[in-house]
Amino acid sequence: MTFPGIATSRLRTGLGIAGALLFGSCAWIPPGNPPAELLEPPEMRETLAEVESRLQQWPEDRWWTQFSNQELNDLIDSALKDNPGLKRASARLREAEALVKVEGARLLPFLEADASLTHERISQHGVFAVLNPKVAGDKILLGIVNPLSFRYEFDFWGKNRATVEAALGQAAAEEAEKADVRLRLTAAMARSYFKGQALQQQLDIVKTLVAIRRDLKTLAETRFRLGLDNEQPVKIAVADYEAAFKRQAGLRDQLDVQRHVLARLAGQGPDYSLHLFAKPAVVIPEQITAPDHLSIGLLVRRPDLAAALYRADAAARLVKVAKTQFYPTIDLTAFVGFNALTLMKHADKLSNLLFSGQSNSYGFAPGLRMPWFEGGRLRGELAAQRAEYDSAVELYNETLLDAMRDVADSLSAWQSTREMIESHKRLMASLGEDVQLAKVRLITGLDDDREVLRHRQPVLEQEYALRALESDQLVAAVDLIEALGGGYKNQDIEKRPHHNPSAQ
Repeated sequence: MTFPGIATSRLRTGLGIAGALLFGSCAWIPPGNPPAELLEPPEMRETLAEVESRLQQWPEDRWWTQFSNQELNDLIDSALKDNPGLKRASARLREAEALVKVEGARLLPFLEADASLTHERISQHGVFAVLNPKVAGDKILLGIVNPLSFRYEFDFWGKNRATVEAALGQAAAEEAEKADVRLRLTAAMARSYFKGQALQQQLDIVKTLVAIRRDLKTLAETRFRLGLDNEQPVKIAVADYEAAFKRQAGLRDQLDVQRHVLARLAGQGPDYSLHLFAKPAVVIPEQITAPDHLSIGLLVRRPDLAAALYRADAAARLVKVAKTQFYPTIDLTAFVGFNALTLMKHADKLSNLLFSGQSNSYGFAPGLRMPWFEGGRLRGELAAQRAEYDSAVELYNETLLDAMRDVADSLSAWQSTREMIESHKRLMASLGEDVQLAKVRLITGLDDDREVLRHRQPVLEQEYALRALESDQLVAAVDLIEALGGGYKNQDIEKRPHHNPSAQ
């Protein structure tokens, strides 16, 4: 016989012990090293002050259309549809979004139904037969039908919610990385197209140079046959012609490389780009604009920065998840259903027994699990998550500094190429005057054809160099647009998450 007072005392003692165990288990979390800290964006006022064009606005999403080249537009549109790298990024995003649903299910109770039918022979020498000799060796049927089974883990410590938030952060990072892949793809295509276009124009110039040097070689050979010159001018003219022909072959090879690069970026075979650069006209922007408050704005406009920041935030959430592993886990399972057992010879009566009112069954089982000792596994997992968080923060800091450098470098390149082109055009104007003078002297009989041809060569060489400078300026414009995010915008990142793992 148990007295009520004694039972109450035992219950209180048990609850006290359980409470002590419950809260005592929270003291095992090691402190760890101070976590890494996110850098604040550095200022760029002096760097921007050195650039003549004041910065007013960010690039548009389809920034490549400002160059007014339909061939480039078609190329990029094809790449955005067929590029394998972009498709792979889309697949990673879909995977991350699916994982959000998987982790989100942890916050909800699990409801399911189950049923089973067991056919079993009772051993004649087993424990059950010893206790029930009459059924030894009999065959039985056991039917169980539970239309409702319930499982739920109480998220007292926020583990499941932190896991979901980490998954959301990873999905947001994948979305930003997809935008980064898109930006890098379009920028790479624009750069390759502008380089290929310049090579095509340079090839046309070199073809003219080859024709001029062929004419000079022919003139030298004619003068040698007529006895007007010795063999030395012929040798020089032949060497110049062969050098120009070799240069032409090299340019063709470089042009093929750019065509193949563009075909690969577009997700097509080499034949796709054989007839590119048929529309060489490109509008070079007078100025490239970028906004005030550039350093802060990059957080919103750079997809790689957004991805790195989201991953750092997700890593902070996972540190919290690792800490909650040190706490007790409390869950509840329950079921409602029917079960019945009968001998095999009465199997036809099982359905009547199973669904009778006297066969209904139910049960519930609250559970408590506490991690007393796991050989250092929990401490190791926590240390690994803390290290992952520090790595994610330092990756963000490195990405931020690289972003600022990219902007500064591209602004400088844009400004310098612009100044070099203006100077080069003045040089070409001066050389053009020399050609006109040589033509006048030819008409008046003071010089022969050789002088006109020789004066044309430096002009063509400078045109060749000008095409390279214009390509460099276009590439610098693309670099600056890419450094400014290429039209990406993420307003959510303005509310920058500051989750310090040491405070969780």
